[in-house]
This record gives sequence, structure tokens and C-alpha cells, in this order.
Amino acid sequence: MRLAFALCLLALAMPGLGRARVVRPEEAGFAECDSFFLAQAPPEGLPGPPAHVKVCQTYKGEPRFATLYSTRDKIPLYSAFKYTEAAASGEESWLVEPQIDDPKNGLEDMVQEAEITGSLENLGENQALSADYVDSGYERTHLNPISLHKGDHQVATNTLTNAVPVPSAVQETWDWEVSNLVSRGLAPHCEKGKDLYLISGAVPSSVKVKDKVSVPESLWLAACCDNGSKSWSLAFLKPVAAGSRLEDLSLEALEKKLPSGVNLFKNHCSKDRNDPKVLEAVQHSVKEIAAEEAQAKKTPSTQVTKETDEDSGFLKKLCGFFITPIIKLLQYICSFIWQLVKLIVSLLCKAVHSLLQAVWTFLKGICSVLLSIFVNLVQAIVCILNGIATNIYNVLMLLYRIVSIPLNLILDIVSFPFYTLGAVPVVLQDIASGLGGMFLLIIDAITGFFKGLSYIASTLAGKCLPNMSSEL
Repeated sequence: MRLAFALCLLALAMPGLGRARVVRPEEAGFAECDSFFLAQAPPEGLPGPPAHVKVCQTYKGEPRFATLYSTRDKIPLYSAFKYTEAAASGEESWLVEPQIDDPKNGLEDMVQEAEITGSLENLGENQALSADYVDSGYERTHLNPISLHKGDHQVATNTLTNAVPVPSAVQETWDWEVSNLVSRGLAPHCEKGKDLYLISGAVPSSVKVKDKVSVPESLWLAACCDNGSKSWSLAFLKPVAAGSRLEDLSLEALEKKLPSGVNLFKNHCSKDRNDPKVLEAVQHSVKEIAAEEAQAKKTPSTQVTKETDEDSGFLKKLCGFFITPIIKLLQYICSFIWQLVKLIVSLLCKAVHSLLQAVWTFLKGICSVLLSIFVNLVQAIVCILNGIATNIYNVLMLLYRIVSIPLNLILDIVSFPFYTLGAVPVVLQDIASGLGGMFLLIIDAITGFFKGLSYIASTLAGKCLPNMSSEL
């Protein structure tokens, strides 16, 4: 069990050495790779998703460079990086990024193309593959030049999301020219590259390799040095055409040749702090290096061939003849062993996962049964207590009803005399008020009678007296 656990950890840890995280569209910037941009501000004015994806390239857990990749043109539009130190190019081993073709595949690390061929249905739908360059007449070249880095930084550039198709002549000169200019012309004027921010890019054209991968019409490099007090910027442009040379120009001139509204560095590389004297020294160094390169190109190639022929001998050729097949065989054996180990580790991981899942299901089932038993027991106890309480309540109500009948009768009998005696004064009061009222009615009747007689007499007297007086 311990061995299986260790192998599982090994399988999970080793792919994490080379990793490229596709930054989600809703995330601002390039996540942990924002440090490769001046003031952590990526270029503005370039189209966004869904045609483009942001890739943060890391290696051994550290960010190495940032890439804006076009899934439509199948090439990187730009790569942003910091100058580390120029070194000779090592062995190229190209990797692919599974998340670009299938974001839901669960593979967060870059892998060798051969390792996922057949297991990823959409492989190559949104990115270029090695097969796209075979017999195409074009070669892959690093947009972020491999020779500008050393060690782990150099290994991290070997990804197809950092490659563009160019003619073989351009492939041979682009990396070499940029490496010379940056290491000898730019970095010495920027604290050996400490505060030097670099962005290399490609301008897609309508020409496509195998009707899939766009061939850039030009390659460019923009440099910005900003130490907080002074700044300067410079740019280079190389058309992808036979015999074209690397042209130096200002940052503003390069931005005008790119899609309208592009701002490569924040505030145009802190334009308010630009130092003309330092920029003049940088341009002078660049022109000297360009002159040296032009002189080197004029050197007859026959001299180089002659020196090479003198250095090579029979023993060297013989060793190469025998050693090369042995090395290839060892490489195939190591690759086979590695694939076998990965298969065994994968099977062990699946077995451990299945065992843990079975144990978890078993424990979950036991806990569910025990919990249901406990719940049923509590429900039964509650029902019993409820029944007992209901019966006690019914008995008490019955006793109350039995006892309440004679009590009410006794209370009525006892209270009858009191009610009767209490009613006598009221009755006498009513009789007295009735007699008084009758007496008052009689008096009112007599008074009314006499008032009527008086009225009649007065009326008759009023009529008779005038007649008698008139006769007299």
C-alpha cells in the first residue's frame, strides 16, 4: 500500500514540472504571469476571446512567460517575458497544451504530443501540432527566443504555443539576431536586463500551412526598460520574406504597424520619464551590432566549411556511426520503461481509488443504517410518550366531567335563595314605580279635564259677550 501511494504521488508530481495554465476569460490579466508586463498591465487594443486564449507558462512551479494564443490562426500573437541570460540552445522537445483543445479534459499540464494522441478527441482543433510542419516547407521557430534564456527558462519555451511557421532562412536568423541585440545591445543599458520587459509577437497573414496554421507576415520585438526613475523603449520588426533584415524602430512606429489602438506597454513605456541620452546610447549599440552581423553574413561560407572539415576526423565519424544507434536504442528503452511505469502507476492509482471508494461506500451504508435505526427508535419513543400523555388527558377530562355535574346542581340549589332574596327589592321597587306612575297619570288626566272645561267656557264666553253688548 505504501509503495502504491508513493508511486501515485510520483505520477502526480512529475507532470507538474512543466505546466501551462489557460487563464479563464473572466480572469483579469494573465494571473500569476502578470509580472512579465510593465506595471502588470498586458497590451491593450488586441481582440479578446473566443478567438484568443491567455496562457500562463510555468515550469517547476514558477511562472516563466505569458502568451496570447490565437486559436483561429493557430499561432501565438505575442509572448511577454523578462531577460534572464543568453545561452546556447539546448535540445528541443516540443509540448502541446491539452486545455486549448478541450478545457474540460482535466489535464492542466503540458504534455508530449505522442502521450495524448488518440486519447484527446479534439487534439489539434485549436492549436498547431508537429504534423502540421512536416513536409510543409516551413520550420518552427520560437516566438520567445530560446537563446535569450538559460536553464529552466529555456526548457519552458519549447511549447508549440510559442512556435510560429517561418522559412528556414528566417528560422536561422531570427533567434540569433534577437539574442545578439538583446544580450549585447539592450540588457547592458538596463542593469543587465533586471528592469527590461520584452514582448515578441507575430502578425498573422492569409497564407496558411496545410490550410490550418497561419504564416506570419512579420515578426516583431518590443523592449521597455523602466527602473522607476528613468525609462526608454525600442522596437524591432522583421518581415518574413527572403533576404529581409531586422529593422529597428521606435515603439510608437511599431504600434502604428500593428492593429489600430494597440498599446504594448503601459503609458507607452512611461513616456513621461524617457531618457533621450540613454536611448541614444542604446541605438548606437544596436547599429554597431547590426553592422557586425552584416559583416558576418558577407564572410564566405566556404571558410566555415573548411574549418569544420578540418575539425572532423575518422574517429569522430566512427564514434558517431556506432554511438548514435545505441543512444537512440537507449532512448526508446527509457521511453518504453517510462510508459510502462506510468501504466503501472495509473493502474495502481485506479485500484487504490476503487478500494477507497468501496470502503467509503461501505462506511456510508453502515452509517446510514445506524442513523435510520436511531431515528426510528426516537420516533417510537415519542409515539409511546404521546400515547401515554393522551390517555392521561382523556382520564382527567372524564373525571372532570363526572365531578362537574353534581357540583353545578348543588351550586344552583344553594344559590337559589340568595338569588330569590336578592330579587325581592327589585320587584318592590318595580311595584312602587308602577303605582307612582299610575298616580301621576290620574293627576294628569284630571288636570287635563279641567283645562278642557276651562277652555270651552272661555271660548263660549268670548262669543256670547260681544253679542249681548251690541244689543244693549
